[in-house]
Amino acid sequence: MRSGMSWDELWPLLWNATLETLYMVVLATLFTVLIGLPLGVVLFISRRGGVLPLPRLHGILGAIINIGRSLPFVVLLVALIPFTRLIIGTTLGSTAAVVPITIGAFPFFARIVETALDEVDKGRIEAILSMGGSVRHVIGKVLLPEALPSLLAGITLTMVMLIGFSSMAGVIGGGGLGDLAIRYGYQRFNNEMMAATVVVLIVMVQGVQSLGNLLVRSLSHRR
Repeated sequence: MRSGMSWDELWPLLWNATLETLYMVVLATLFTVLIGLPLGVVLFISRRGGVLPLPRLHGILGAIINIGRSLPFVVLLVALIPFTRLIIGTTLGSTAAVVPITIGAFPFFARIVETALDEVDKGRIEAILSMGGSVRHVIGKVLLPEALPSLLAGITLTMVMLIGFSSMAGVIGGGGLGDLAIRYGYQRFNNEMMAATVVVLIVMVQGVQSLGNLLVRSLSHRR
């Protein structure tokens, strides 16, 4: 091989890089949902005509989310280097990469949540309110349960995006398959390693998408 390394040496690197990518995606998905879900709920209920209309808050949150969604992820990676170092203590490695990946993803997921909640039957919301239900009851008894299949589909879509983000994090030494493709594929002119990382990423995306679709269909049928 052009890199001067045999596949016996490269397979462990590919396996470790795959595990690092899965680690980044799972952890970033968790933080993205923890931040984006409540943010999306607040966006929905605070709009004009919403359950708890707060137009000024809605406008501020909407502007912040739009700014976050408009920034190219590669630019965000570089811009967040000082912030990542402040939180993690380093900008290298998979754990450090989770910070910019999450910040890049949660505005996207918050909009997905807002859109999913918008599909809930307004009649059921009005019924809860007419019976004296609070905003908390509307969120817990109607919005989230009714929107669950759409939310799960949104999480699946977000995870697929996060796989791409984790690969781009390799540009700044974030580890994972992107870092492996750059260091052992591109820089060493190893086309086989480049192809292998692409295949693993495709399999990963297909696996996440297929599992997500299966879960969404299962929830939809139960309903």
